[in-house]
Amino acid sequence: MKQHKRLIGLITGLLLGLIVYFIPIPDLATPGHICLALSLMTVVFWAFGVAQPGYISGLYLVLLAVFDVAPKTLIFSTWNTSMMYLIIGAYLIATAVKESGLGERIAYWYISKYVTNFNSIIISIFALTFILSLLIPHPWPRAFLIMSVMAVVIKSANMPKEDAIKIGFTVFTASIPVSMIFLTGDASINPLAAQYAQPIEVGWLMWFEVMGVPMILTSIVTMIMIMVMFKPTQQVQINQNDIAKKRAEIGPMKGVEKRTAFWVVLAIILWMTDSIHGVDIGWVTLFIAVMMALPKIGDILTPASWNSVPVQTLLFLTAAVAIGRVGAQTGMNAWLAQTLLPSFIPENMFVLAAFVTLIAIVIHLCFGSVIAVMGIVIPAMLAFTEALGINPIIPVMIAYTAINAHFILPFHNLGMYSEKECIKFGVPYTLVLFLITCVFQVPWWKVIGLW
Repeated sequence: MKQHKRLIGLITGLLLGLIVYFIPIPDLATPGHICLALSLMTVVFWAFGVAQPGYISGLYLVLLAVFDVAPKTLIFSTWNTSMMYLIIGAYLIATAVKESGLGERIAYWYISKYVTNFNSIIISIFALTFILSLLIPHPWPRAFLIMSVMAVVIKSANMPKEDAIKIGFTVFTASIPVSMIFLTGDASINPLAAQYAQPIEVGWLMWFEVMGVPMILTSIVTMIMIMVMFKPTQQVQINQNDIAKKRAEIGPMKGVEKRTAFWVVLAIILWMTDSIHGVDIGWVTLFIAVMMALPKIGDILTPASWNSVPVQTLLFLTAAVAIGRVGAQTGMNAWLAQTLLPSFIPENMFVLAAFVTLIAIVIHLCFGSVIAVMGIVIPAMLAFTEALGINPIIPVMIAYTAINAHFILPFHNLGMYSEKECIKFGVPYTLVLFLITCVFQVPWWKVIGLW
């Protein structure tokens, strides 16, 4: 079945690309025309999983270069920015926190103090995700670490499988809104969203000012929804003796944990003060990662730690950024905005927020990939709202929130759970996205003077 889907995607993408390429588009110059054909083909390939996204991304980048759609320096411009090195450093730091045992120690300490019943488990998942989002700048290793701790909690409470699935679903659902509170909460895509806001420089503190309060509120709403919709089938009683036994097995804090804690705390301080010291957080993150590998002061990261840095993800990000940047230079983004979006631009802030949210949800519903849809929707929305003269951060963050927080089926975001859990939660949560963008974000941005 999977092979059949991949083949259908391959044929569909090729046909769509060829049709768009050969159909005359008078208002679009040749480079933009080729960019449109290649971009649509690539997005279809991504959506159908024709091949691992890194391979599809590599194909797209090569074709842009071969067809001379834009200068090579623009196509591969991501590698000339600090964003890529922030991502590399973030994966290495995440590896250090996980492998040193520091993250596990913090998680078990929290569980032993504050977890007593099912609802406290749900709350603890969100709290741990928040705490560890400062220490582990990537959601997947963070989620898997929390899940490993929750596995012990599930076993100690002798939970039935149905309730265990609810806990696991919560771990990955919590990572979505909580990861957007801090710029380094998801070092793969938060910096990508920040890049779209150029020429505005979005640093760590500015991101928190813009997104912190709305995403904290979103996290609370998400947590309450889970507690209401996913109740346990039986009363949950945590056996704290099992947790205490696990903490005893971990033992006293080791030297490698202390060194990891030192460098991570220093990273957090430097991230939070980037507007003061003026050093981009990308260079800060890579510097901290390198320090973790040096003898005596580090000895945390090893040569094998490089295996945690996914080259395929870096290629994927390069391609996603290229869609937006090459699309802007070749006129593709402006053409898409003029052709597909209404000529009337809503001036009312709430109507505009709802409109951008709706477009983002519809396109993400079709294509699934967060990064791919960001590459299509955000540049188009920037072009669409340009005439209003508003801060570019506004359409970027509305679209990004709607895209990243939206899921109905597993391939839309979570990827770890069945359609049953995703649909049950995702359908009503899709309506909540309008609450997030129109009721949380817009008024908050008005308060801080952004709008």
